[in-house]
Amino acid sequence: MLTATGIAGLLLAGVAVLVLAAAILIWFKGRPFAAGHVFRASRLSRGNRLLPVQVLITPTSVVRYTPEWFGKLEHSVHMAHVASVRIDTNMFFSDVFIETTGGVNPIHCAGHRKRDAVRMKALIEEYQTGYYRQQERTS
Repeated sequence: MLTATGIAGLLLAGVAVLVLAAAILIWFKGRPFAAGHVFRASRLSRGNRLLPVQVLITPTSVVRYTPEWFGKLEHSVHMAHVASVRIDTNMFFSDVFIETTGGVNPIHCAGHRKRDAVRMKALIEEYQTGYYRQQERTS
């Protein structure tokens, strides 16, 4: 037979297990989702407190990865379809806007450190230059 203190102890242990499971899930979802140039938004920025947005930049594409409690949301743009990259620098963090040639659904990445935003822009420009040089050689 359980006493009131026994029931309270079980409830407290159950709550502790749930909090620990949530902390592990938040840590797991916040890890880089791929190898390479992955830029994670700061947890101190608005909208990125628990599950920060990540951006992967590869020689062929830009991927915005948004972890969710159950699943994920990815938005990928091929490097040939990147029209422009704009950085909006605020007091603490920077927002990066990656416009596409179609003009629809730009990739908006909020809450990155300023040096990460500058590095993202430089990588995209570097990979675009390499992509178009390779296209010139093959044609």
